Formats: sequence, C-alpha cells, structure tokens
Amino acid sequence: MVDTRFHRFAGPATVGTILAALERADLLAGFADPEFTIDGVTDLVLAGASDLALAAHPSYGEDLQATGAGLVIVLPALLALVPEASLALVSDKPHHLFADFLDYLYPGSTRGVIAGGRDDLGEPVFEQGVIIGPNAVIGQGVEIGRGTIIGANTVIGAGVTIGRNTTIAANCTIDCAHIGNDVVVHSGTRIGTEGFGWLDFGLSNRKLPQLGRVLIQNNVEIGANSTVDRGALGDTMIGEGTKIDNLVQIGHNCRIGRNCLIAAMSGLSGSTIVGDGVLMGGGVGTSGHLTIGAGSVVHGRAAVTKDWPEGSKLAGAPAQDIRDFWRELATMRKLSKGVKRG
Repeated sequence: MVDTRFHRFAGPATVGTILAALERADLLAGFADPEFTIDGVTDLVLAGASDLALAAHPSYGEDLQATGAGLVIVLPALLALVPEASLALVSDKPHHLFADFLDYLYPGSTRGVIAGGRDDLGEPVFEQGVIIGPNAVIGQGVEIGRGTIIGANTVIGAGVTIGRNTTIAANCTIDCAHIGNDVVVHSGTRIGTEGFGWLDFGLSNRKLPQLGRVLIQNNVEIGANSTVDRGALGDTMIGEGTKIDNLVQIGHNCRIGRNCLIAAMSGLSGSTIVGDGVLMGGGVGTSGHLTIGAGSVVHGRAAVTKDWPEGSKLAGAPAQDIRDFWRELATMRKLSKGVKRG
C-alpha cells in the first residue's frame, strides 16, 4: 500500500470514472464492473479486495495466481492466471496504463514534496533531547525520537519518522522514509529520492511514478554522499546493523539484509535482494532484479548479473565463482606466455 504520509491519495474512485478521465473508456468493453472502487494501489502479494495491482510480465505469473487484489491490470497472455475473485483490465501496454492510473490517484504535484505542502499531517513531534542544527528544515508530520541529532542545513521531508539516538549529519535530505534507532547518516546523503523508473526506453522516456518508501532498521550507518532511492511501489529496505560506505547508490526496491558491508562506489540496480551478512568490495555493481544469497562475498569491481546462492564468493565482470575467475586468469596468462616470436 502506498503510504499516504508521503503521497496524497485522490481517491477512492471507480474504474469507470478513471478511464473516462483518461479518455480510455474503450477499455470498458467487456469489463465486468465499471463501478468497482479503487481504495489503494500496491504489489500483487500485498493487495487486498479493494486494491489495484499490476501483472505486466510472465515473471509475475505465480504472484498473480495467488493475489488477493480486487483489480489487476494485466497482459493478455496472463489473463488466464487472474484469480476468479479478481477483476482484470487487459492492456497490451499494462505498465503505461498502470502509470496512468497512478498519475490519477496520486497526483504528481503531491508526491514526495520536501518539507512542505502537508498541513494535514500536523506539526512535527520531538521527544526530549532532540538537537536541531542551524538552518535545518523539518516538514509537517515529522516524528523524531529522543536523543537524535539533526545536522545543519539538513532537510527532513513531510511525514518522515526517525527513531532514538540517531545522527543525521549536515546537508542531508530525507524524504519518504522511516528510520530506526541508533542510525548514523553522514553528510550529503540523500534518502528517499525518486527511483530510476522509465517507460518507452529511448523514445518518450516516460517516468513511472515512484510511490514507495525507504525503511532503514536500527544500527545502520550510511556513508557520505550516498543515495538510497525510495521504492517504485513497495519499499527499499536496509536491514539492521548494515554499514554502507561513501558514494554508494541503492536503487529502488532493493532489499539489503542484516549486518551487510557495502564498500564505496558500489551501485545496486533496482530490486536487487541482498541476504544477511553479505560483503561487497568497492565498485561492485548489480544489474537488478536478482538475489545474492546470505554470507556471500563479492570482490571489488565485480559486476553481478544473475542470482547467486548463499555463501557464494564472486569476482570479475560478469561476476563468477572466484575459483573459476582465478582459473581463467591463470589459463590466459599461460597462453599469453606460450606465444614466442622469433
């Protein structure tokens, strides 16, 4: 469910009303119930009987069959997988139609507005011992726990919650986020920024609305000038005890486990899942929509392009098992030394 502390909901609204506003009433032909009312939008796995969800790719098949969503925007090829209790709105371009619905239900002018425009949330609430540095800006509805320090020139967006004994250094921006206790965020870090989500790649480059959150658990540390994008619809999550170095990019919908270490200059593309206790050297990159199992070690400059099981040790670009990496390198060296010129 989209968190309305961060994104105002313009609904509830019926499917017929929305499609009429979008000038897409043609899609109602054969649709079972134009009066179906949408009360929220969320992922297939979380959706309830009054929610809208999306199934835009065959990889959604298993989640689609199990969904409790009242309405699903779906590819024609997936129509047979829609549960009997769910309505289906069929489109050849389901992502585009879904984005149209999101733009209607969560108007762009109300999304992720830093520290303003949310008088409905009330005044900020501070527990005892909170220290606010010079020129810091605190948005409406912000909640900050006991003993937390907010550095100079930092901006905390409307609706953000921050736990106890947390330190947010100078010149940070935090939006669309819930942050736990004993967290350290170093200077210049950006949390809750829009994820890099686009449709019609290289053509219209239409932005896919980014309506999720960032959830940061206790005892996390995030280095200077790093960026953590909010989820596209769900959440970007950083697990308890994880430490992230300077200049790291965490893409939308990434889920990082507990007690991970991620060194500087690494970049995790959207929907990368990292298990507990994973170690990443400097400059590691992932291609997104993949899983790195718990306890894995990813050596510096590796480029991870597929799923890897627990306890993997990876190196190279594309990343491979480190034993294969060293074996290939040794073979190449032997071949190059074996060529002798007269």
